[in-house]
Amino acid sequence: MARSSSSSSGKTPFWGGFSLGLILGLALALVVAFVVTKNNPFVSISSPITPSHVQPQQPDRQAGPAEAPTYDFYKSLPSGTATGSATAIRPQQTASATQLWLQAGAFQQPGEADNMKAKLALLGMEANVESVDIPDKGTLYRVRIGPLKSAEELEATRKRLTDNSIPAEPVKK
Repeated sequence: MARSSSSSSGKTPFWGGFSLGLILGLALALVVAFVVTKNNPFVSISSPITPSHVQPQQPDRQAGPAEAPTYDFYKSLPSGTATGSATAIRPQQTASATQLWLQAGAFQQPGEADNMKAKLALLGMEANVESVDIPDKGTLYRVRIGPLKSAEELEATRKRLTDNSIPAEPVKK
């Protein structure tokens, strides 16, 4: 049987197609780079190009000392609250001295507490991790949510945690 002599060159079409695709891909990448960045990487950096519509800024020699900037922020405050003195900001004190918190867990490993805090963050709740030394048990890492404003908020948050299979117990501080 005789073989067909149409592919007698011995080269496979793979390398030709590969090199052609590589060259076309590089050319396309350069064109896209020029269009997207609007910057030619082949231009010499030694001569800076300035747009013709931009005028170099001349320093104003007649200006006096620098003036303090004025801000509109203070105009948006209620009248009488913008004072020049440095006063300490105090949080509003609640009627009762106790604060309501939910404890979502107490762990011996800080990594486990961080995992619980991350689960709570995925539910949109901000939690705190407190480390406490307990005699005969060592250090425990408590994961707590709060302070909560009311008993109703505490129960709603507790129900949301229970619905997501996270047990939580109310705690007063």
